[in-house]
Amino acid sequence: MSGEKFGVYVHVPFCATRCGYCDFNTYTPGELGSAASTESYLVALEKELELGAAQVGRAADTVFIGGGTPSLLGAAGLSRVLDAVRGSFGLVDGAEITTESNPESTSPAFFAGLRKAGYTRISLGMQSASAAVLRVLDRQHTPGRPVAAAREAKAAGFEHVNLDMIYGTPTETDDDVRRTLDHVLSAEVDHVSAYSLIVEDGTAMARKVRRGELPQPDDDVYADRYAIIDERLRGAGFSWYEVSNWTRPGGECEHNLIYWRGQDWWGAGPGAHSFVAGERFYNVKHPARYYAELGEGRLPIQERETLSPADLHTEALMLGLRLAEGVPLGWINEAGQGAVDKHVQLGTLAVTGGRVAATDAGRLLIDGIIADILVAEER
Repeated sequence: MSGEKFGVYVHVPFCATRCGYCDFNTYTPGELGSAASTESYLVALEKELELGAAQVGRAADTVFIGGGTPSLLGAAGLSRVLDAVRGSFGLVDGAEITTESNPESTSPAFFAGLRKAGYTRISLGMQSASAAVLRVLDRQHTPGRPVAAAREAKAAGFEHVNLDMIYGTPTETDDDVRRTLDHVLSAEVDHVSAYSLIVEDGTAMARKVRRGELPQPDDDVYADRYAIIDERLRGAGFSWYEVSNWTRPGGECEHNLIYWRGQDWWGAGPGAHSFVAGERFYNVKHPARYYAELGEGRLPIQERETLSPADLHTEALMLGLRLAEGVPLGWINEAGQGAVDKHVQLGTLAVTGGRVAATDAGRLLIDGIIADILVAEER
């Protein structure tokens, strides 16, 4: 579709240690053995990007390096990743180029190296400013390090810096959240992501909750904490543009907007997901198998799925209604618009200029609202 952007996501599957709440496709050196080789990863990644670019034939408007812990590659390794994207897909002028980083594996020299390589945006995992909460999460950084890293990134010339928060951790208090927000605002970043903790099956935290060693997170607590975060950030000049993301003017993450607007992206690296021309596909997860497939000259795709028009419609509503901009009212059929009218009367949706969007009151209820619309459309 004319005017749509295209993104490249690169997954770095390495972590120094495993956090107790994490179920991402990541591996520690002890889990990988010889497959932990950075060189093997980079060689395979370069091959995948070359093969992917030949299929897609589009330059990237955005690049996002995630993980895992991309900063474990160091500035030299991340420079090589970006060179590989630039040499395969190519970059449009003014492309947004982001990498996630663990504050403990960064430094002024690291950020200077990234800036020189062409990165434009840094996303730092903060989670909490409370040492007690970080211990529950099994996070390895000290509470003050994310703020120091954000300042180092800004000093290196990064205009766009994000801090990630997690709220609702068992044992966390309202004061812990307020203290974290104090730290966030002192860093003078232009973007904040705040996610409620999800206790994923199979994680160390899930086992502790099941054994009664930690309390199960509470939905009412989540709502209260979200209200604290939203009020404080908006009072400091931020505005929400996606349910879990706030920005100062001009600080939106353009790469994530590609996901939320249902546009195309290529995901490279072990376990990475892609969405191109209505088809979703994902790579084999384990790095050793990923290296082997590419060593044979094959794209390491494990499974493909072509989405039906109904699937695409459902996803467009599920993602688009999480955005402050909402979606065109015309996307919703007449029966579904009856559900929209009901939520407008309840004050949880608003229709303005031909678009329907969640109100402040509707944001935390958005999943249920979307379900109401989709069920009504099927009647």
